[in-house]
Amino acid sequence: MMKTLYVKVFFIAMVFFGILSCGNSGDSKTITQEKTNVSHLGKVTFVELGASTCKPCQMMQKVMLEMEKKYSNRINIVFYDINTIAGKPYAYQYGIRVIPTQVFLDTNGNEYFRHEGYFPLEQIESILKLKGIE
Repeated sequence: MMKTLYVKVFFIAMVFFGILSCGNSGDSKTITQEKTNVSHLGKVTFVELGASTCKPCQMMQKVMLEMEKKYSNRINIVFYDINTIAGKPYAYQYGIRVIPTQVFLDTNGNEYFRHEGYFPLEQIESILKLKGIE
């Protein structure tokens, strides 16, 4: 019981400190949570869990916009702002420890890769190639 409590407190502290260490760049081009959805099985899905006020997460927004230009017809791209009421449950669902976190789901919705922190497009592309996305 105490171990579970320590894990919960640790998770909350990590999210809290991650959010506090983030700033706001004012960049208006972002992939919003409202236009995303994971229900499109049959495609590889890229899930980004972060916060709109987090600097590394803002850097990932630029990467996701590039991904959207290049792969929008072949993969699903999803963003959950875990700093919102709507996004917070996904932090628990995916068991994230830090933001940003990227989760790759196969065509059946099963996780096949996970990364924490900023993830450049070139490295994302190598993970997509594992599932035949060129």
